[in-house]
Amino acid sequence: MSTKKDIRALSEAQIVEILKEKGEPKFRAKQIYEWLWKKTAHNFDDMSNLSKPLRDWLKETFTINAVQISDMQVSSDKTIKCAMKLADANVVESVLIPTKTRMTACISSQVGCSLTCKFCATGKLKRLRNLNADEIYDQVALVKNLAETKYNQTLTNIVYMGMGEPLLNYAEMIRSVDRITSPDGLGMSPSRITVSTAGIAKMIMKLGDDQVKFNLALSLHAANDEKRNHIMPINETNSLDNLEEALNYFYEKTGSRVTFEYIVFKDFNDGIQDARELGDFCKKTTAKVNIIEYNPIDDGEFKQTSPERLEAFVRHLEGRGVIVNVRRSRGKDIDAACGQLVNKNKSTVQVFKS
Repeated sequence: MSTKKDIRALSEAQIVEILKEKGEPKFRAKQIYEWLWKKTAHNFDDMSNLSKPLRDWLKETFTINAVQISDMQVSSDKTIKCAMKLADANVVESVLIPTKTRMTACISSQVGCSLTCKFCATGKLKRLRNLNADEIYDQVALVKNLAETKYNQTLTNIVYMGMGEPLLNYAEMIRSVDRITSPDGLGMSPSRITVSTAGIAKMIMKLGDDQVKFNLALSLHAANDEKRNHIMPINETNSLDNLEEALNYFYEKTGSRVTFEYIVFKDFNDGIQDARELGDFCKKTTAKVNIIEYNPIDDGEFKQTSPERLEAFVRHLEGRGVIVNVRRSRGKDIDAACGQLVNKNKSTVQVFKS
């Protein structure tokens, strides 16, 4: 990665001040900012309404640490998984998930992850570093372009559910959302964005204090501390009682109902008692539930539940008035489904190279 300052780490006001010292008018900063974010320029030479001397000075002074698609795989269900190469040669994964009603970008917030959840392939990787806001933004812009060029559809939704824990990269995650939703960025509505967390109670409360406008999802997977400790070590310091307090605080501050993500594992968390505990926790926290089928990973200790147990589980929750949605996984054949992102990129269905 270049030792030059990444220009996208600067605010428009900071660029104004830097250009002012150089004797450039204020409106030049707005032009540069528009090129960087709205037009997602990755090369100063592309900024055609700037003078050549100014473009040359920008090249000498700053860098644009652009993200590039280094590899793509297409699933039989048209899901596209992208290996996103960063300027320092690290790689994260992003996924385009097409359905009849929406086009969703699943993006990463960290290189690797530190949370070691037992059911997640990414959890087997070390966390190498946080992503910068511009690296998160580039993933969205690149996946948006894929949606338009491959499927002639506009990107409708964004989920921070890729590699890493977004709330452990709080400042850059928030800044990326600001750029994605800004009129001089991608201009997407925050209601189309969902940030998913494994459950960092104090950071959930900070989301409430900041009165964020995007949606929040919590990877719950067990409404029982003993079981959740077993599969998600983060629960040992962020118990269900802590999370209940944080989620209620978030709801009071934002008025936004949280969604619980709940992967059902055979003979572990798929019984009626588990459904009863989940129903109780939903009632305490004004939440709805996404039930997710388990996607096996290498050397995983869990298996998919049976259709019969899944049906009974869902029926119990619905009988208690809980809003439940059963999500079917997409992109499993290219390891692009929930919990499978681990930079394999070796599937036989690989069809594109950039």
